[in-house]
Amino acid sequence: MSAAHLLLEPIQVGAISLPNRIVMAPMTRSRSGPRGVPTPLNETYYSQRASAGLIVAEATQISADAQGYLRTPGIHTPEQIAAWRVVTESVHRSGGRMVLQLWHVGRISHPENRQPGSRSVSPSAVAAQVRIFTANGMQLTPMPHALTITEVRATVRGYAQAARNAMEAGFDGVEIHAANGYLVDQFLHSNSNLRSDVYGGSAVNRSRFLWEVCEAAMDAIGPGRVGIRLSPFGEFNTVQDRDPARLFATAIRGLEAIGPAYLHVINPEAAATGSASNAALPSLDVPRFCRDHFRGTLIVAGGYSQGSAERALRDGEADLIGFGRPFISNPDLVERFRAGAAVAAADRATFYTEGPQGYTDYPTLGCRASTRS
Repeated sequence: MSAAHLLLEPIQVGAISLPNRIVMAPMTRSRSGPRGVPTPLNETYYSQRASAGLIVAEATQISADAQGYLRTPGIHTPEQIAAWRVVTESVHRSGGRMVLQLWHVGRISHPENRQPGSRSVSPSAVAAQVRIFTANGMQLTPMPHALTITEVRATVRGYAQAARNAMEAGFDGVEIHAANGYLVDQFLHSNSNLRSDVYGGSAVNRSRFLWEVCEAAMDAIGPGRVGIRLSPFGEFNTVQDRDPARLFATAIRGLEAIGPAYLHVINPEAAATGSASNAALPSLDVPRFCRDHFRGTLIVAGGYSQGSAERALRDGEADLIGFGRPFISNPDLVERFRAGAAVAAADRATFYTEGPQGYTDYPTLGCRASTRS
C-alpha cells in the first residue's frame, strides 16, 4: 500500500476488524419514524454507505429523558431495537461494520420534542440558553432538573443497558457521545456543572461521570466494543470551562487508563461545533493534544479532505479519519477516494428535512440518482 493510500489500509479497532481507515462520522439527519423507531429509509441510507471502514450511526437516545430533537431514534424500546436490527442486518449483508452512538442530550431539549412524562435533566439546574427546533418553530430550552446522585448512577446504568440493547440490535459496538454540550459534556464543563459532590468541583470529579459511563458500557458488552467521542475545547451548546486544557488532559488520561476500543475527537475549529474555548490557545492542535494523552486507537474528525486525512495518518496524528458531510452526498466516498474522483457537495437545505430527498437520492460514480425507500 503506497503512502498515498493509507486511508485504504485495514486496521483492527478493539474487537472489530475494519477494511479501511475511513469512518463515517455520526450525523443527526432527523429521519426516524414515530416514537424514535428507525424506518426502511434509514436502512437504505446506511446500507448505501457500507463501504466505510466503520459507520458510526447517528446519535441515538438511551431513554425517553435523553431525547432533545424531533425525529431522532432511540434504543430503549423493543420496537426500536427490532427496527435497528433490520438496519444492521442490511449493512452487514453489504459488507459493512456499524456501531451505535449512545446519546443523552441532558438540558438540550424541549418538552414539545419529548415523550409525555419525560423531562430535561443536567448535572446542575443551569439552563443552556439556546433555541432548538420544534414542531412550533425555534424555542428556548428550559431550566433542567439537577440530577441527584441516585439519578446519576441510574443514568450510568441506563448507558450500560443501551449498550446491551445495541448488541441485541446487531451493532458491532457502541460509541458514547460525550461531546458537543450534551449530558456527558455538561458534566465535564465548569459552567454547566456546579455540583459540590463527587461529580463536581475538580476536573477529576467532573470527569467521573464520563469514566463511569465508559466503564459500565465496557462491563456490559466488552472493552473491545466501546468507543468514546469528545469535542475538546469546543463550546457547542454553550458549554465552557475555566481551564479546558487541564480538564481534557484529565479526562483523556482517565480514559487511557480505562482502555476503551478507541477515542474519537472533533477538531472544533474545523467542524462547526464552536471555536476553541480558550482565546489564549488559538493555535492549539487538538488532534496532537489528544494523541499526547491517549496512546490507544485515535479517530479524528472535522473538515478533512482526502489529502489532509492522508497527511494526518502519515504524520501519526491519528489512526483513522472521520468524515461527516462528505458521506451525506457521497454514499460511495470510499470508492471515490480509491479512484481519485471528485467529491460531490451536499445540499445543506435537506440535512434535517423529512423524506428521501437529500438523504438516499445522491448518485454514485457513473450512476444516475435513484431514490429508494
